[in-house]
Amino acid sequence: MGTKIHKGVKELKNQLDKGKLSRREFIRYASLLGLSAVASTQMAGLILKPTQAHAAAIQRGGIMKIASPVQKVTHLSNLSWISPTNQLRNVVEYLTYTDADNVTHPYLLENWEVSDDLKTWTLNLRQGIKFNNGDDFTADDVVFTMNEWFKEDVGSSMKGMMGTYLDTTGIEKVNSHQVKLHLKMPEIGVPEHLFHYPAMIFNHRTFEGDFIKAPHGTGPYTLQKYLEGETCVIKRRNDYWRKGADGKLLPYLDEVQFIDMGTEMAPMIAGIKSGDIDMIDFGDLGATDAYLALKEDPNVSIYPINTNQTRVVRMRVDLKPWSDNRVRQALKLCQNREKTLGLAFYGEGLIGQDIHVSPKHPEYAPIETPKYDPERAKQLLKEAGYPNGLDVNIAVGNGWTEIIRYAEILKQDAAPAGFNINIQTMPNSQYWEKWTEVDLGITVWSHRPLGTMVLNLAYTADSEGNPVAWNETRWVDKEFSELLTKANATFDIEKRRKIFAKLEKIQQDRGSIGNAFWINTWFITSKKMQGVKAHPSGYSKLDDVWIKS
Repeated sequence: MGTKIHKGVKELKNQLDKGKLSRREFIRYASLLGLSAVASTQMAGLILKPTQAHAAAIQRGGIMKIASPVQKVTHLSNLSWISPTNQLRNVVEYLTYTDADNVTHPYLLENWEVSDDLKTWTLNLRQGIKFNNGDDFTADDVVFTMNEWFKEDVGSSMKGMMGTYLDTTGIEKVNSHQVKLHLKMPEIGVPEHLFHYPAMIFNHRTFEGDFIKAPHGTGPYTLQKYLEGETCVIKRRNDYWRKGADGKLLPYLDEVQFIDMGTEMAPMIAGIKSGDIDMIDFGDLGATDAYLALKEDPNVSIYPINTNQTRVVRMRVDLKPWSDNRVRQALKLCQNREKTLGLAFYGEGLIGQDIHVSPKHPEYAPIETPKYDPERAKQLLKEAGYPNGLDVNIAVGNGWTEIIRYAEILKQDAAPAGFNINIQTMPNSQYWEKWTEVDLGITVWSHRPLGTMVLNLAYTADSEGNPVAWNETRWVDKEFSELLTKANATFDIEKRRKIFAKLEKIQQDRGSIGNAFWINTWFITSKKMQGVKAHPSGYSKLDDVWIKS
């Protein structure tokens, strides 16, 4: 990146020295401003410890088997679930990579530079990288992919997240390995947005809307087979651009097989115990049952990870009765949060506060937790015109046991307020087909390193005022949107938290979701699998995983 250091880094260092910023927060934000991980770590007064396995211990070869839903896939930019990306992120790659500590690094990028006003981002691409069909990776691929994100008929959540500050007119190819983004307004989270899971980079020469038909990526594996509902098989390529700890080209494994075993956890648990599978992919499945069943098994490795994952009770504000905020507030008041966390997730998490900002998000401002109050909820229903109570249906996917339990507990605890809740269970795949359409449901939301990211994805509108692709509740609030735009452009942590205090209060008071808890989660593998790195988003990166014989 040269010697230029963004002026914001100096301000961050000043806050660090004054004790207003933790070292981890400093590293995270300095990295976003283009400072390398090594430089930001040294500036924070820390020593960067090597994380790669010792070369002498690594064994190459072998087949890894993973239990994972194999869902229908065509255009990767419109994916709204994690499991397919866990399969295909090993074939297709991203410009950046956000690690388990929520620090974002260059990946297909060599580095990036950002203007002082946060409105011009220069993306410098790595040279010498090839797609698995032999084509060179260039700026044309980046420009092409970004243009796909903004196509209306694609329906990508990338447009929802980035569309407020970027459109296709702001994407400039400077030369074969440099792209500039000219933003309509300042934005600090660009590097992290580039690792949002539908942000995989296509080969512009071969991609025509269905990746499975032309699976050309820059990743360490090639796609050999993809059968919806059955299996996905990826095999090692011999000319990948990254080297392992042993000095040879990655990946270490010969092949990875993703096997669709449905959504019942018992067969997967039995498969781990018997050695028939090596790992369970929890990207779109609940992990608690497997954790409880396997935590004492000596042949199993469990990698705990703190996350900003949650399950939200989401209400469509464009449909009755949820268009009335009194009804929304009434249902939220029926959440007995401590009870729900204890029974639905065995206490393995944090209490939710009806806001989509986690206590672990760096911008989080402490806010009072609403109390369980069915009497107040009953009064609100009466004021809204439902003195005799209200019958409602709630849609849930049956592959998440904690969601089923959440719905059952809510049904029980909302009855005294006058809610008669009918629980409609369905396969996860069916829920994902209609997750933005049901009037009342419980949706899994995965980890995002910044609070602004999920708020941009789920609670905003596009330039024409239409809810963005992942705004499942259709809730758009003018004051909220204006404050969020301001927060996106603010990298001063204290100022950002003050804005978030207002955002959180608005969402809690008149928003469209309830959330009783935030969850911890786990990566679970057989003991022989080495080099596994647990990621808070549930992402599986398998280039440097190997098998110990």
